[in-house]
Amino acid sequence: MTDASLPSGGIEPAVSESAEVEEHRARVRRRLLPPGPTDRLAGWVGALVVTVLAGVLRFWQLGQPHAFVFDETYYAKDGFGLLNYGYEQDFIDKADDKILNGDLNVFADTASYVVHPPLGKWIIASGEQLFGMNPFGWRVAVAVLGTLSVLLLARLVRRMTGSTVLGTIAGFLLAIDGLHLVMSRTALLDLPLSFFLLAAFGALVFDREHGRRRAAARLEGFEGSTFGPGLGFRPWRILAGVLLGAALATKWNALFFVFAFGLLTVWWDVSARRVAGARSPWLGSLSRDALPAFLFIVPTALVTYIVTWSGWLFTSGGYNRTWGSENPSTLFRWVPDSLRSLWHYHAEAWRFHTGLNSNHPYESHPWSWLVQGRPVSFYYQEYGRGELGCDVERCAREVLAVGNPIIWWSSAAALLVMVWLLISKRDWRAGAVLAALAAGWLPWFWYADHNERTMFSFYAVSFLPFLIMAITICLGFILGPKDSSPRRRAVGATAVGGFLLLAAMAAVAMAPLWMAQVLPYEDWLNRLFGIRSWI
Repeated sequence: MTDASLPSGGIEPAVSESAEVEEHRARVRRRLLPPGPTDRLAGWVGALVVTVLAGVLRFWQLGQPHAFVFDETYYAKDGFGLLNYGYEQDFIDKADDKILNGDLNVFADTASYVVHPPLGKWIIASGEQLFGMNPFGWRVAVAVLGTLSVLLLARLVRRMTGSTVLGTIAGFLLAIDGLHLVMSRTALLDLPLSFFLLAAFGALVFDREHGRRRAAARLEGFEGSTFGPGLGFRPWRILAGVLLGAALATKWNALFFVFAFGLLTVWWDVSARRVAGARSPWLGSLSRDALPAFLFIVPTALVTYIVTWSGWLFTSGGYNRTWGSENPSTLFRWVPDSLRSLWHYHAEAWRFHTGLNSNHPYESHPWSWLVQGRPVSFYYQEYGRGELGCDVERCAREVLAVGNPIIWWSSAAALLVMVWLLISKRDWRAGAVLAALAAGWLPWFWYADHNERTMFSFYAVSFLPFLIMAITICLGFILGPKDSSPRRRAVGATAVGGFLLLAAMAAVAMAPLWMAQVLPYEDWLNRLFGIRSWI
């Protein structure tokens, strides 16, 4: 048969069909893995600049005030007990004064009953080990985590948005926020909790990319498939499990994030299967992804959590440590007495947390947290002329755990935009922000309404980085796409620059309230902007 005997355009349909399939697959791969930023050097420079700014603010005169600030009286001393005994120990009367005067012979002969897990206190103890049992020593490790949080957020938002500018903006906003700054300069547990939660979220963002890269490499298996193939080993989920376990070993309210992030990562897999072409992405994800996600994250978090109790488990003097041997069980005799003791301890601590409803002058309802309606004064002292540099008749010095008002007040509007983006665009970033907010904020409403539990606005630092993500995404829309006209970009840049300038001006005005600066009383009062609930 000669070429002339072939039908018109003999092999062209096959060639065209093949090209069409490859073009379709290329489009799917771009949807699964949009191009990221290419300015690697600028990405690191921007993140490091805002991290240095954060470090300067967090370490400047970190040892001041020379006092136990708010609940440092518990956690700094608990950390010191962990260093000396492996578990928390009671202290003699007036131990705070003795410690501040350099006398460390302050332990009583009984174990202390505590209601928070030990990891956050071990972190505080690490600074005390390196720099001594003094205000700088018990604050320094938390300040390190606060500074690293800025670097982590800047790099993470850059990866989520594909923009170095937006990543740098996010880091800058976290660096100059007052609540984050105060919590970074105070030896409490909430900042380490916030750091571990942000790091766990970052690990899951990397896992999302990892899973979508696997899906892009296996598109042929998805085409025409009901469920699609498995996405293989997911090491980032193991890291997320370790970090969530660390968060849980700092404060128990991290448990809500474990649930939320677990559901979030499965939802991301559903989205990847849908884009890749699976006909039943939900069933595919439930059958192939959900159980591995659970096994990678939850048991890892549980093991991590138990390991952090090693000091209590492998010694005999901790509070309730011998309860298991003193109360043998016929039903659970196969469980080691040490673990039964630990379970009993947790049950007692849970009853304490759910029943905590004592009145406090700085307690607040979760409704007010986003607008910083009732911040907490961690430290306040007044001075007369000639005292501690006061050159007027009356001076004040305070550590006020209140956020930058420009950042917090704009976050409420940004969250409404996130709801719109999730509903109208199915924007995965909006879904992530809202999931973290639901985990970090909404459970407190239940406690407020059902248990009347005492709560403070500084608990919101756990989800603050996600509020800043929301604000930054909105600023990205204001800034405009990269291919916008020069005029459009100029208008957007002016608006974004104006917002950042306002936030910076608010930070400059309020920094003395965050960092225990001695101020003339009238100056101190003016920096509260006339908001009576801040006093």
